Amino acid sequence: MILDALDRPRRQLAEVDYALLWSVLLLLFTGMVMVYSASIAIAEAGRSTGYQSAYYLWRHAIFLVIGLAAAGVAFQFPLAFWQRWAPVLFMAGVAMLAVVLIPGIGKDVNGARRWLSLGLVNLQPSELMKLFAVLYAADYTVRKINVMHDFKQAFMPMAGVMALVGILLLKEPDFGAFVVIIAIAMGILFLGGLKARLFVILIMVLLAAFAVLIVVSPYRRDRIFGFMDPWADAFGRGYQLSHSLIAFGRGELFGVGLGASVEKLFYLPEAHTDFLLAVIAEELGFAGVLIVVLLFAIMVQRAFAIGRQCVQLDRLYPALVAMGIGIWLGVQSFINMGVNMGLLPTKGLTLPLMSFGGSGILANCVALAILLRVDWENRQLMRGGKL
Repeated sequence: MILDALDRPRRQLAEVDYALLWSVLLLLFTGMVMVYSASIAIAEAGRSTGYQSAYYLWRHAIFLVIGLAAAGVAFQFPLAFWQRWAPVLFMAGVAMLAVVLIPGIGKDVNGARRWLSLGLVNLQPSELMKLFAVLYAADYTVRKINVMHDFKQAFMPMAGVMALVGILLLKEPDFGAFVVIIAIAMGILFLGGLKARLFVILIMVLLAAFAVLIVVSPYRRDRIFGFMDPWADAFGRGYQLSHSLIAFGRGELFGVGLGASVEKLFYLPEAHTDFLLAVIAEELGFAGVLIVVLLFAIMVQRAFAIGRQCVQLDRLYPALVAMGIGIWLGVQSFINMGVNMGLLPTKGLTLPLMSFGGSGILANCVALAILLRVDWENRQLMRGGKL
């Protein structure tokens, strides 16, 4: 009896996907260290921070504690709960996207209205909307699984809903979040059985629509031109990308050393948020960036492996949720890394689990808790237990 009691915690730990868990924890820890390093200069110079070098570190740590606490709570709920409440959560997300556009309620930062002020912190609804999009798109696909071959019945309702979300996001504007949410919805529909030929046509239509959005928007055109040749206007539209590339160049193989970045000293804008990877590249070099890329690759691979395991157990909704989370984090991290390296036009997307930002950390932690719950339920079923 005593030996059984001592062995019980060990058996419970064995019910966790260690590769997924450790990759997530390492990304969170590395992110906290690098946010501190990247934000020291701006924190010491800011009157609103009280000139404290650790201002952003403490805020990030608080966001992380809140995110992990929310993750612990989210893990307790079975996937049946998330499926039942998915439509309600999605509608709540749409409502928040609408409320944030109301003058006097939504908070303006750098010309964008993306935040709801909650006193000490700001809530960014578009970050939560990514999670709600995963849960809703998976539920929608399960409900439409028998008509996924039918364009009118399977795709058009989802297209209408995504168009509404897109209009609200572009009003903020938050083009990056719009791209990620569209990728989530299209990816889940494809995994749910949408015809490959139809999927290719839809991708072409979406690319054409994105091209139109870029052409009709002057600031998006400037970003494209700045991306194509940042050195042509290195002090104007190519300023951010040119300094990001300088950071990558200075880092070389093993970096200039933790805390020794020059670009974070008011040269590289948003060094602790959108361009955190550039600081990692400068301070930790190619080796540091490679480790970060590998950790994200492991996390996404485990998400899809858990999803495939669900399919074998005939659990369609959890399978689509797991793979949807993999698509979300994979696409967003790929875009952020591509922007930092000059492979993609500049977009306002943070690096998941690592960049400074409370709403993003909260949404990421809850999503990964749900993913771990999917894996836990799979293991219970394979052992002949009950959920």
